[in-house]
Amino acid sequence: MLRENAWKKYNGEKREKINTFCEAYKHFISTCKTERECVSFVAEEIKKAGYKDLREVIAQGKELKPQDKVYVQQMGKALAMFQIGEMPLEQGMNLLGAHIDSPRLDIKQDPIYEEADLALMDTHYYGGVKKYQWVAIPLALHGVVVKKDGTSIPIVIGEEEDDPVVGISDLLIHLAQKQMEKPASKVIEGEDLNILIGSIPLEGEEKEPVKAQILKILSEKYNITEEDMTSAELEAVPAGKARDYGLDRSMIMGYGHDDRICAYPSYQAMLSLGNVKKTCVCLLVDKEEIGSVGATGMHSRFFENAVAEILNCMGEYSELKVRRALANSKMLSSDVSAAFDPNYPSVMEKKNTAYFGKGLTINKYTGSRGKSGSNDANAEYLAQIRKVFDDNEVAYQTAELGKVDEGGGGTIAYIMANYGMDVVDSGVAVQNMHAPWEVASKVDIYESYLGYCAFLREMQ
Repeated sequence: MLRENAWKKYNGEKREKINTFCEAYKHFISTCKTERECVSFVAEEIKKAGYKDLREVIAQGKELKPQDKVYVQQMGKALAMFQIGEMPLEQGMNLLGAHIDSPRLDIKQDPIYEEADLALMDTHYYGGVKKYQWVAIPLALHGVVVKKDGTSIPIVIGEEEDDPVVGISDLLIHLAQKQMEKPASKVIEGEDLNILIGSIPLEGEEKEPVKAQILKILSEKYNITEEDMTSAELEAVPAGKARDYGLDRSMIMGYGHDDRICAYPSYQAMLSLGNVKKTCVCLLVDKEEIGSVGATGMHSRFFENAVAEILNCMGEYSELKVRRALANSKMLSSDVSAAFDPNYPSVMEKKNTAYFGKGLTINKYTGSRGKSGSNDANAEYLAQIRKVFDDNEVAYQTAELGKVDEGGGGTIAYIMANYGMDVVDSGVAVQNMHAPWEVASKVDIYESYLGYCAFLREMQ
């Protein structure tokens, strides 16, 4: 059952394919650090490849036919792209589903205050984070501020070479004796994740002059008032670009590998398709890190509604056909797994863990302890996937998310399985998962792309 290192498949010029693909991926995750930025980026890319906005197709009363390509956005934070196949849609779809939200610090609705002649911003952490990892590192601000007239003002501060960055202070080691005695979960409290944003007082201002200076800057540069922060979605994320990792440049360090490292090859696999027999779909969704809730998470019905609209545009709508299309579908829940780390071997069971360099990872189940909260894929479906991957010489491995009683995790797989479709988790193994900077193997990213391409083309 030992898997060969996938790098052995790529000698000389063949490695250029990996490097070319991964350079484009590095640009993607360096540019797209929020779900809104991901959706905007992908929408622009797929429009160049001939994808039409489904809402425009509906408004124009056009009929969809085989090989047509359409996409639909949900509130700018989730996206579904479809290539219509020759087979009736009620016979099912081949789906790739990834999430595009990542752990971060959200700026509160009333965030800016002054203390000790310093201006700070309150945050509320999003997703599962080790809070102590987010102090004493450079942070950038990404997001939008929406004014009462509906004007949306995009914000990106801290990514350009000459941009300022912001951050959260840590206690100096000389005075940290009591802090160092706390458990890791309490070393930094959630309400102490306050971002330092300024220290110069506004001339002539007596009340909170440093805060006033910051508000003046926001007003002059972005036309934003303090009240406008009420209708803002701003996120503090690690500042800087993804970079090659390792002296051999075999890995990538970046923010947001979980799960944009699966989102990128998923939508790229869709762009690689020629004509398809079965309708192929890529889903990029929000809110997975907090339970897939809300109107842009997988628990919403936006995807189900999109399938209904597509059937209607094909002149075939019925509630029964929607149900059949979903139940007859097959899906790879494209999400990351935990890579074996020699620094922390005690939490892994070595025969059933993912390793760097062994290719795409299949997790039959996730969940925690007794598989709680898991989608446990059927053996028959795994056999089909094995055949597709082996026939196409895709390097892959199987894994669990750590030892049985160590913890665990979940994905969107169980939500889609509620429709009765076959679903299994399949993605890239990552070290430092949920840390500000995560690490993954380039060859695993590329093999995931090849696996997703093969799945879309050949899964029946």
